[in-house]
Amino acid sequence: MKKVAVIMGSDSDWPVVKAACRQLEDFGIPYEAHILSAHRTPVQAAQFAKNARASGFGVLICAAGMAAHLAGAFAGNCTLPVVGIPMKGGAMDGLDALLATVQMPGGIPVATVAINGAKNAAVLAAQILAVSDDALAARLDAARSAMAAQIAEKEEKLQAELKNG
Repeated sequence: MKKVAVIMGSDSDWPVVKAACRQLEDFGIPYEAHILSAHRTPVQAAQFAKNARASGFGVLICAAGMAAHLAGAFAGNCTLPVVGIPMKGGAMDGLDALLATVQMPGGIPVATVAINGAKNAAVLAAQILAVSDDALAARLDAARSAMAAQIAEKEEKLQAELKNG
């Protein structure tokens, strides 16, 4: 199975980004987490991106706030799927990061999840890898079924409460 790289622009992103790592672990997907900056370590970030496929990665997840050029810098240096997590914070509370992550030039796409959407970034990475991995696809199906069962249980509880009033 291909690995997922989880890249943060700063260690301050870790409290949110670790949810992506936990979700990858839940799906049994190997990953590596690194701190690389598009601005403060541009050479190292570019080298990582350029070597990612040869290093066994299948998807890159990049989390950054404010200027949020990390996902774009990685996407510009490789042809692997890149999932961007815009991080909450700064003067615009994450809106700037969202716009910077989603507004990529033609030919250099970045799939973008919600502000602080680390869990969904990991689920999307799993879905991308599951295109060629039937066992992972089955784990994704099981996770969806478990979510549906939780909602059905909550609905049943609500209806019982409403009935008993």
